Amino acid sequence: MIVSYHPLFEADKNIICAGRKPNGEDLAAIQAAKAVILGQGCYQSLYEMARANCSNVFPNYDAKFKYPGKIGQIKLFREINAKHPSTEIYYNIASFQKRFHPKSEPFPSEYPIVIKLDWGGEGDTVYLVNSAEQLQKTLKQTAEFEKSGQAGFLLQEYIASGNKTLRVVVIGNRFISYWRVQQSMHAFYTNLSKGAVIESKAEPGLQQKAVAVVKEVCQKTGINLAGFDVIFSSEIDDPEPMLLEVNYFFGRKGLEGSEAYYKILHEEIQAWLCGIG
Repeated sequence: MIVSYHPLFEADKNIICAGRKPNGEDLAAIQAAKAVILGQGCYQSLYEMARANCSNVFPNYDAKFKYPGKIGQIKLFREINAKHPSTEIYYNIASFQKRFHPKSEPFPSEYPIVIKLDWGGEGDTVYLVNSAEQLQKTLKQTAEFEKSGQAGFLLQEYIASGNKTLRVVVIGNRFISYWRVQQSMHAFYTNLSKGAVIESKAEPGLQQKAVAVVKEVCQKTGINLAGFDVIFSSEIDDPEPMLLEVNYFFGRKGLEGSEAYYKILHEEIQAWLCGIG
């Protein structure tokens, strides 16, 4: 029996778990299932129940829940030796102040640098910092978020990229890549929501290099449904891809829309089911 918690994937038994915690009925269904299909927004409690009681679960969100947030992703990149911009992790403002205490080590002096809060998406909690004054302002903002319980941030090396990053989407065993290019040379963000545009065919050699890296990461982690953000330095010849983030929720515009995405997802789930016998 195939059990699906995905509202758009029909199986032998379909269950809706949105807005509630998994219960005994869910447990019984999962234990009786040959495979379980989950939605992208499934709770950790449902995922852990499925993983503990069924040997075949799609998608594989082990890394998502073991390495949460942007801090967790940097820990993952370090653990699997995935190339990424030089990054320092701070769990709160106090740890940053201790690190850069006047009697221990000077304040960062090389700019620009990037600050990324542990949470948030679409670039809304990512800041390009060009001076000590901007850094102080950003840290003050970060401290305010911390008061509401949203703590932790990254101090990351700035990579000049020619105003573009590459998105590599993995859906099952399929990998799709496209550039997100900002038209303004003065813009920092390459999010589509902030004015970037999609270029699918540019620089195929770099795209191939990035896809190869993402495939290796997926082999090491089991990730099979996510969007990876990859950056290349524009200041060196033949640059190597560096990972920025893993997005377990990702836009579909670069995949030619939701209908095309769900078609691919359905095909890949069917292929995955065939693969487990």
